[in-house]
Amino acid sequence: MVSLSQHPINNNLHIYFGDIHNHCGLSYGHGTLAEALYNARLQLDFTSVTIHAAWPDLPLDDPKLDYLVDYHKAGFSRALANWGGYLEAIEAQNADGHFVTFPSYEWHSITYGDHCVYYKDALDSPPIIDAPDLPALRQAVKQLKTPALLIPHHIGYKQGSRGIHWDAFSNELSPVAEIFSFHGLSESSEGPYPYLHSMGPLHEHSTAQYGWAQGHVFGVIGSSDHHNAFPGSYGYGRMGVWAEGLTRHDLWEAIRARRTYALTGDRIELQFALNEQPMGSICPASPERWIEVAVTGGDTLDYIDVLHNNRVIHRENVLPHPAVTDHYKVYIELGWGEKITSVDWDVAVQLEGGSVTAVEPRFRGFGPTDSPEADVFAFSGWEQVNGQQVRFHTRTRPNASLHTATTEGLALDIAGGPQTRLRATINGQVQELALADLLTGTRTFYLGGFVSPAVCFHRAVPQSEYTHHFAFLHRCSAAGRDWYTVRVRQRNNQWAWSSPIWVEGQPR
Repeated sequence: MVSLSQHPINNNLHIYFGDIHNHCGLSYGHGTLAEALYNARLQLDFTSVTIHAAWPDLPLDDPKLDYLVDYHKAGFSRALANWGGYLEAIEAQNADGHFVTFPSYEWHSITYGDHCVYYKDALDSPPIIDAPDLPALRQAVKQLKTPALLIPHHIGYKQGSRGIHWDAFSNELSPVAEIFSFHGLSESSEGPYPYLHSMGPLHEHSTAQYGWAQGHVFGVIGSSDHHNAFPGSYGYGRMGVWAEGLTRHDLWEAIRARRTYALTGDRIELQFALNEQPMGSICPASPERWIEVAVTGGDTLDYIDVLHNNRVIHRENVLPHPAVTDHYKVYIELGWGEKITSVDWDVAVQLEGGSVTAVEPRFRGFGPTDSPEADVFAFSGWEQVNGQQVRFHTRTRPNASLHTATTEGLALDIAGGPQTRLRATINGQVQELALADLLTGTRTFYLGGFVSPAVCFHRAVPQSEYTHHFAFLHRCSAAGRDWYTVRVRQRNNQWAWSSPIWVEGQPR
């Protein structure tokens, strides 16, 4: 088997993580743009904070929906009033090589489905375009000096109920579609994360797999669609991009080339190639397809599927097994408790006999569509003090339900062994344990007595369980263009879904 990390297709490509569809209080939502950008910098490489801006077929003739009409109209008025200052702020916050921003707004449509309009930059002050339909919107942005993309999101609702309209779809300006957010997953009509929003259930003919089966060529992304100034809110959707560098130009070109994939939350690094071409590619006809996959997860991997024309043709089950290793991942999670009010946390973790090689924040903020009575929406932060110490602070609330977490935390990549010790000072209380204590499962501590807020040190996951690579040959002589995708599931129910790789049909 060949490791993709040693393969020439990886030359000049690097992985970056972002969330380009989320909201704050500039239209309707909560929190300031400054808070949203602060939160994005905590755990993302790039972002776009999106403004709700237009809805040409807003249902004006149904009295039962007057509240909805008024709500959106008020938001759109705020969007127009804030647009100029928003563009200036987004431009000022962009720093190629460090943190990249894109301006965007959301165009709603019952008929065509919602689309986010992205501009490559704001230098020419691109406008909000309230086009009457999708073809008109597409034509209008093509006339601008600033390059633009139209990315459909929550595509899985039924067409005519703000789901995607495949007959009107064009990949000219829509190289990718958003298949995961707090709305749910629209890879197919089966699988995890059902549509539970008041807008309705998932419809098969609006899924990504259906679109690919109709011959459409597009990649996939995940975004949070968060409405409380928290881009990249953990567990609600992010995207991975393979780009040449962390610049607007390189990220833009990578998205246009479909070198993207959708994530739930963990930074799952997914590499996928067919005949030495990366995800998003359209390969020349060939009856022999050499498929390579490499994954570095954020936790224990469960399985990796390779699909051909929407059917699983190969599954790699990643079975936990004891292995001698000098690298582990440990997730420190905070929250729980029965207190009605929020809890502020101050945590310092000191290692002895080991070092922290990477830190992955897993912050959530307020829920994506909560209506919190709060004045502050940026209340988390972290720093790696040195190779042995990490500090972070945050705020938690009781879990929203038995199935909705409001915990906060971060994961540490640790170079060490069973003898490595963690000394955690948590709100003034000291807890000590060794990696050996975490090799078989979690350890928990409480700030006070029964039902007080708690801390969970998750099982220390060895490198052998969060990394996996494989390759195999698939033979197929298709008359028409066919496609392959990869999806990854971790045991903690975090997922990744790749953009396809297509292979042209055999000449007859």
